[in-house]
Amino acid sequence: MIPQNAKVVDADGQVLGRFCTKIAKAALLGETIAIINAEKVVITGSRAQSKARYVEEVAKGDTFKGPFFPTRPDLVLKRTIRGMLPYKQERGRKA
Repeated sequence: MIPQNAKVVDADGQVLGRFCTKIAKAALLGETIAIINAEKVVITGSRAQSKARYVEEVAKGDTFKGPFFPTRPDLVLKRTIRGMLPYKQERGRKA
């Protein structure tokens, strides 16, 4: 279900933040991007510290009102990329 003009990018073994910056820049330039192997992306830092930060962020939200934090690997990647885009402005929404 990948569009024919989409650029296919493999996330296997890539560092999360560095990978997402490249994708965000390409999205702002108007490219259509399909990411494969999103579950194999690498999150650097200590596991305990990363987990504590994630649990703290999730605890902020309300069950019904949000903010809602993703649990699937592809949606974690999508939210990270969205955080790097000006998604409340016109050019960010288009990306």
